[in-house]
Amino acid sequence: MRVSYRRNAAVTALLCTALLLPACDGGSPDRGTRAAPTDTTCDGKIEGTEHIRVWFHAGPSGELNTLRNQVREFNKAQKQVRVELVTLPERRPYNDLVLSAAADGDLPDLLDFDGPNLYSYAWSGKLKPIDSCVPERLRADLLPSIREQGTYAGRLWGLGTFDSGLGLYVRKSALRKAGVRLPKGPEDAWTAAELTHILRELRTQGYRAPLDLRLVFSGPGEEWNTYGFAPAVWSAGGDLVDPVHQRTADGHLNGPEAVRALTIMQNWVEEGLVDLVKDERAFVEGRSAISWCGHWVYGEFERAFPGDVAIVPLPDFGTGTVTGMGSWQWGIPAGAADGDAVWKFLAHLLTPEEVHRMSTANGAVPATAGALKLSPRYAPGGPEHLFIDQLRTGIARPRPRTPAYPAITEAFSRAFAKIVFERAPVKRALDEAVRAIDRDLAAHDGYPRGGS
Repeated sequence: MRVSYRRNAAVTALLCTALLLPACDGGSPDRGTRAAPTDTTCDGKIEGTEHIRVWFHAGPSGELNTLRNQVREFNKAQKQVRVELVTLPERRPYNDLVLSAAADGDLPDLLDFDGPNLYSYAWSGKLKPIDSCVPERLRADLLPSIREQGTYAGRLWGLGTFDSGLGLYVRKSALRKAGVRLPKGPEDAWTAAELTHILRELRTQGYRAPLDLRLVFSGPGEEWNTYGFAPAVWSAGGDLVDPVHQRTADGHLNGPEAVRALTIMQNWVEEGLVDLVKDERAFVEGRSAISWCGHWVYGEFERAFPGDVAIVPLPDFGTGTVTGMGSWQWGIPAGAADGDAVWKFLAHLLTPEEVHRMSTANGAVPATAGALKLSPRYAPGGPEHLFIDQLRTGIARPRPRTPAYPAITEAFSRAFAKIVFERAPVKRALDEAVRAIDRDLAAHDGYPRGGS
C-alpha cells in the first residue's frame, strides 16, 4: 500500500510527545500558525558550496533506485550544491527516527513525509514555509491537489512530486456478462445501492467474494482505513471532524450520514460480498471482480487481465462520488541548511522530466501538468485519466488538514476495523472514535490560534 506508513497507539503518543509538544495548544488550517510572519526561507542566493542531507523513506525498489540516480546525476551536473541521500525504512522505524530527530533537533535539510502529517509538522515549527522558494510558473503547473495538500494556514509548507489516485478497478468482461453498465466518469458513478445489486449479481456469476477492499491493510490504526474509506463518509455527507472549526468530531463522524455509509459497508461484509482473505490476491486470482484500491495496483491488474481492466469512480453514498488524495511530500525542516540550496535540488526533482521519471518508477500520478504531457496513461481516453479528472475537479479530498490529524486517523481507523472485522454496532464504534478525537482536541484546547 503506497499511500502512507502505518501508525499504532504508541506511535501516536510519540507524535504528540516527541514532535508536537509546542503544538499541544495548536491551531487549525484556517486559523493561524506559530511560524514567523515573513517567509525568508529562500532569498535567491547560494554562498559557496552547500552540502545538504536528504532523508527519504525506503519504498519500492524502483522508487528508491530512481531517487538515487537523480541524486547522483544532480551532483555530477553542478558543483554548487552537494546532496547526501539517507534512506530510512518506510514504516514505523522511519517515523520513529523522524520523531527522535525532531526531539533532538537533528532533522535533515530536506525531509520527505506522508502528506497529512504536514499540518502537525508545520504547526509545531518543525518545517519552514517555502512560498518564497516556489516560482509562480511552477506553482501554476502543479496539480491543485498538490498545492492544497501542501498548504496550511494560507502558507505553502511542502510539495510532492506525485499524488495518488483511488477508485474501483473492475473486470469489464465480468460486468458485461452480468449486464452491468460501466460508469463513464464521476458524474455517472454507481450509487451505493446500485453497487450492492451489482455485487449480488456478480456472486451469481461465480465470484465468491466479488468486492476486494484490500483488507490486508485494514488492521486497527492502519492508515489505509482512513485514506481508503473516509471517502464513503464524505460522499454520504458526513465528515471525520467539523470541517469549519475543527474543534469537535461530534455530530460529524457519528452523525446519521456517516453511520449510514459505514452501515452499508458493514452489510456488504455480513452478506459475504467482501473478500476477507488477508492477502493482496483477490482481484488477480479472480476471487473478486471489483477492487476498491489505488493507483499502485494498475500495472499488476492490467498484467493479470490485459485489456480487461477499467477504473471507475467510488460509489455515491448520497451526495456524489468522493475520493481520496495525497501522498508523500518534501519539506524543508526548520534550522536546515541554506533554503536556496535545498530548493535547488527540490526544483530539479520537480522538472517535468524528473517528475515523469519518478511517477513511471512508482506508478503514481505525476504532480505537474508538464509531466502529465509525458504520461499517456493519464491523457483523455487513457486508462488512468479518471485519477486526473478527480484531482483537478475537487472530487478528490484531502484528509483533515489539522494538527489533530494523528488522533483523527487513529480513532477512525480503529472504528473502521471494529465495524468490519468485529461487526461492532456502527454508531457505537463511531461514538467511541468521536470521544477519542474530542479528548485530543480538548487536551490541546482545540489547537487555537497562537500556539502555547
